[in-house]
Amino acid sequence: MHAAESFNLRLIPLLPFLGAALLILFGRRFSRQTVVIVAAGAIAGSAFLAFTAFFQALPGVAEEGGLRDVVWKWIATGDLSLDLAFRMDTLSGLLCLIITFIGFLIHIYSAGYMEHEPDYARFFAYLNLFCGSMLVLVLGDSMPVMFVGWEGVGLCSYLLIGFWYSETANATAGKKAFITNRIGDFGFLIGMFLIFQVTGTLRFSEVNALATPGSALMATYHGMPMAFWIGLCLFIGATGKSAQIPLYVWLPDAMAGPTPVSALIHAATMVTAGVYMVARLHALYVLVPAMMAIIALVGAATALFAALIGFAQNDFKKVLAYSTVSQLGFMFAGVGTGNFTAGVFHLYTHAFFKAGLFLCAGSIMHAMSGSGDITKMGGLRKRTPWTHGVFLVCWLAICGVPIFSGFFSKDAIVAGAFATELYGKAELFGLSLAWVGPAVGSILLLAALGTAFYMSRLYFLVFSGESRADHETQHHIHESPEAMVAPLVVLAVGAGLGGLIGAPWGLIGHPEWNLLGEWLTSAVGPEMEIHHTTELAFMGVSTALAIAGILIARAFYLGGYRAPAQQFAGAAPGLVKAAYNKFWVDEFYDAVLIRPLRKLSSSLYRVVDRILIDQVLVNGTAAVVDLAGRIARTLQSGDGQRYMAAFAIGAAALVFFATRPTLPAALKVNVSGTTVTVDASRTGRPSQRGLTYAFDFDDDGRPEVKGVASEARYTYETSGTHTIRVTVTDPRWHTQSSIKSSVDLDAAGKK
Repeated sequence: MHAAESFNLRLIPLLPFLGAALLILFGRRFSRQTVVIVAAGAIAGSAFLAFTAFFQALPGVAEEGGLRDVVWKWIATGDLSLDLAFRMDTLSGLLCLIITFIGFLIHIYSAGYMEHEPDYARFFAYLNLFCGSMLVLVLGDSMPVMFVGWEGVGLCSYLLIGFWYSETANATAGKKAFITNRIGDFGFLIGMFLIFQVTGTLRFSEVNALATPGSALMATYHGMPMAFWIGLCLFIGATGKSAQIPLYVWLPDAMAGPTPVSALIHAATMVTAGVYMVARLHALYVLVPAMMAIIALVGAATALFAALIGFAQNDFKKVLAYSTVSQLGFMFAGVGTGNFTAGVFHLYTHAFFKAGLFLCAGSIMHAMSGSGDITKMGGLRKRTPWTHGVFLVCWLAICGVPIFSGFFSKDAIVAGAFATELYGKAELFGLSLAWVGPAVGSILLLAALGTAFYMSRLYFLVFSGESRADHETQHHIHESPEAMVAPLVVLAVGAGLGGLIGAPWGLIGHPEWNLLGEWLTSAVGPEMEIHHTTELAFMGVSTALAIAGILIARAFYLGGYRAPAQQFAGAAPGLVKAAYNKFWVDEFYDAVLIRPLRKLSSSLYRVVDRILIDQVLVNGTAAVVDLAGRIARTLQSGDGQRYMAAFAIGAAALVFFATRPTLPAALKVNVSGTTVTVDASRTGRPSQRGLTYAFDFDDDGRPEVKGVASEARYTYETSGTHTIRVTVTDPRWHTQSSIKSSVDLDAAGKK
């Protein structure tokens, strides 16, 4: 059997799904130890399969498109024929390694963190379901299979963010995440439909193969190629899933869920989906530099905007949440400048240091009796030494300090933005895009400085100085149990040294040591070539900015809120207040979108639902049926005399209407001078029933013509308007009908 078809990739997402099913069906009967064994064992098995596939089965077929596993024929209708199939190339394989490995560590950590949670099995079932859905997303061979996982992680985010649903704020946060993502998903669906309409296929490999300058994807629509509109719609989906402007607002509120959920969402699963999707369709996106420019600019703007908000947040996890939004902006800036390897590289390094940061946050909150207010922390360096050590490594990584992982990936993105030649002669609606690369790079440098500042602010306020917590909280501060500390240490190793597999070893004459770039070449194309001088220059700039941000934060917050911080807050109270209130974006959305939609929904409910549907359609039809029933009930009384009377009345009515002579809808009148001819027949033929006709030409009650003929002629002595009445009698039944019509002799004469 061909190597590309010899690995059961289906088992990688199947194991977490089976674990979730077991826990949902029987988890309440399991002991807590059994629950952890099932959940962690499922994701561990998935990790084993993913590592085996990536390092053993994939290398031999990577250049041929990777491993492919067809489960069955899924959709066959019209021109669409689609398999339920999974594919692992180096891109999806790397994502599988991240999801399963970090997912496993989070499962182990959760065993200690959620130790006192009564709904233990449900939590781990959702974790398994989340990981399984993300694995379907990245392994999907086609867009519909990806979309199954895409919606799966959206559902799981709702379930896990609102896990403690008895509290209104948590349930609201879950709904906010779900609804915001549905907005983005609508764009994703439109993009998918457009791809099929233009290319006739939805398989990623086939779409990328068809993405050539002379293909139908470059056909112009409203002044731009179809590839632009497809990419734009898909990117709208990515802004929802990966929390970019304007759909980023759900992610900070996702902190309402348990801390391991935050780590899973922010590091290993949902938020990376949009970046992965753009990288997966890289050939489509590079066709239209204008679309790439939009992605890069949105990413850069998000990176800086979220960093500004992070300056003034006082909730531990909220600071990390805006940090995630900002770092995702870096990733989109990377793929948007055509530097796909760098974007995926940062996705990889971010998974380690952000998972470590969030799990450290959980450890600190565990020590602080559940409080996440950093204004009440301090002095935790000595009280929680293991957590502090891990946080220290992850903090230096996200700040971009050499040689920690974030330094290499962030520098690759910034240098690539300045060095990109993607926008050379590109235009968007007639405007040159040559400025996009330098602009994106400059914005990212500011965002990097901001990242170093607000993350250092977080570090100094939490770990330096003396504790600002109340006496009772200080009494209970302690290091987390081993089940929580062990995963932290592993993540610290990844955050500290993980960047070495993608470092620019070409600077010292060993480009072959860059394993990540070599792996991703077959999936997203060769790594962007950046001149060594440029790369070294931006390494120096990035390092200087990281150190500057740390030193400024140290001057402001070492040991607590120091005088410089207080002076700055006093000098720029408006800016501090705006950052603290997240620039009132949520309030703006509430005023412009949410409240008007609620009012519209309320009006529709009152008018359409309560009146039209309930009163008219439901109650109205019921009233008609009820009335008919009441009438019918009077006829079904069992009184024989009443039945006979009703029968007689009905028979008489039938006889009357059956024997009553009928007339035409209108008399046929012909005028010649003062002479009129009137035809009262219904069919134009004489009646076979012996009817008699009485023609009263002046409607005075005395007919001028009588007889069996249905036509009569009469001459008036004077002109003017006259009324003609015709009465028809059935001599057998003595029933009659009449009809009348007016005739204007003067008007008829003029004609």
